[in-house]
Amino acid sequence: MTDTTPTPTTDGAADTRRLVVLDMAGTTVADGGLVERAFERAAERLGVEPGTPDHAEKLRYVLATMGESKISVFRHLFGTEELARRANSAFEEAYAELVDGGLVTPVPGARAAIEELRADGRTVALTTGFARVTQDAILDALGWQDLADLTLCPADAGGRGRPHPDMVLTAFLRTGAVADVSDVVVVGDTAYDMLSGRRAGAGTVAGVLTGAHDRATLTRSGATHILDSVAELPGLLAESA
Repeated sequence: MTDTTPTPTTDGAADTRRLVVLDMAGTTVADGGLVERAFERAAERLGVEPGTPDHAEKLRYVLATMGESKISVFRHLFGTEELARRANSAFEEAYAELVDGGLVTPVPGARAAIEELRADGRTVALTTGFARVTQDAILDALGWQDLADLTLCPADAGGRGRPHPDMVLTAFLRTGAVADVSDVVVVGDTAYDMLSGRRAGAGTVAGVLTGAHDRATLTRSGATHILDSVAELPGLLAESA
């Protein structure tokens, strides 16, 4: 059972921000453009030829919607549920193959930051827009199976990924780490991460500059803080306690 005793701060007050919900790709995990490469493989399997205007248009949409649930992206791109599911399965298969090739690495300082957050008495959840099988492949490749208290994909939250608030709220309900959703900390690299955190009612929604979107985009989408990297997060929480 999670210890819910508030962490004392240096001035004697209690820091109640004890649930930290972290995105994976672009925030804690560097995938070196694997999303683009996996999409190209998946699209080709569905007859979308590289180098065509159709391929270029679809790829632009994939990159513009980084952070969103992948099945939702494919529903938009391919129009029918059958085609969306075929595309999503092909994408997840291609991504897993690339992950197995050793092409994912931790964002520098991410593991140490998560360990520090947990050592400070905070509960950490890792979230993704990928399917569970792909999330597990990434965690296995990094040796992160036991790094966080909880890992969530859209299927764990009723099927809706970002920008919906469902994964953040699922972490809130499952862990019981905080009594008020305003004490949740959400961190990500995309506009969808920021929107998800704000829609959930999280009090701290931090954007990081190690992934898909820039400072202006993250701020415009509701970030309360901008960090160069997730490695700065323990310091931010300590300073603002």
